[in-house]
Amino acid sequence: MLVLVAPGQGAQTPGFLTPWLDLPGVEDRLREWSAAIDLDLVHYGTKADADEIRDTAVAQPLLVASALVSARQLFPAAEDFARLVGAAAGHSVGELAAAALTGVLPERSAMELVRKRGLAMAEAAAVTETGMSALLGGDPEVVLPHLEKLGLTPANVNGAGQIVAAGTAAQLAALAEDKPEGTRKVVALKVAGAFHTHHMAPAVSALEAAVQELSPAEPHTRYVSNKDGGVVASGAEIVQRLVGQVANPVRWDLCMETFKELGVTDLIEVAPGGTLTGLAKRALPGVKTLALKSPADLDAARELIAEHAAPAGSPAE
Repeated sequence: MLVLVAPGQGAQTPGFLTPWLDLPGVEDRLREWSAAIDLDLVHYGTKADADEIRDTAVAQPLLVASALVSARQLFPAAEDFARLVGAAAGHSVGELAAAALTGVLPERSAMELVRKRGLAMAEAAAVTETGMSALLGGDPEVVLPHLEKLGLTPANVNGAGQIVAAGTAAQLAALAEDKPEGTRKVVALKVAGAFHTHHMAPAVSALEAAVQELSPAEPHTRYVSNKDGGVVASGAEIVQRLVGQVANPVRWDLCMETFKELGVTDLIEVAPGGTLTGLAKRALPGVKTLALKSPADLDAARELIAEHAAPAGSPAE
């Protein structure tokens, strides 16, 4: 069974969209979305520097756009996706891409929502100087109490020996000086706030208002949620989870447990791929993984789909 996943914030790098613009129709689609959300995706994906695309309001639409255009190179129609993909998920903002790819939201609606999400989260992040740091290695039974002692939130529990802590700049500085026993390294992430914590409560309110105008459909492919790793069959519930998700921890560890229970044999991470396939290699031994880093990876992805992806037995359950 093939699982398709979309990465979250921090996966973006300067110029990462440049090679994708050479593919037929990609630039036109990006310019159409740019006009709809009042953000020049082509400029930010090709010319902007690392600081510019670190901006939450820019990074989030860029990541969803790149996930959608790269996935559509493999699955031009929804019918192709539903027939060949057994389950889909996204990490944090990647969940909006997964919602579009599984048919819950039209692509343009997903882009409009992620623009509002990015702006709301950037505004919430501006209230207090906050951030996130990844802890590599260490036993969760040791790491989690240590974070609680420092007043930090385990915002992403990613599995494979990685937990991301979020909190104020002072709390993160204390963590860098006093890392939990058994943790190899603490790495500050290129994000602009303490996402998936109580610091994002104002963004939840903004998104609750934004989704009132949406009419979500039921997913045509299993959608695995960050909230608890559950397979969610209701489009309306998926949208509500997308709202609450900005202030709640990402349980990617539980998503990977669900992939395993569903019988995953192959996993493709759409552009800009790399982070989630790295986690899968450690947490899902024996599963063949492929990251779409550039269009040069498309042929290998198509071969993997043709050789190993069994048709999904049923849509969302």
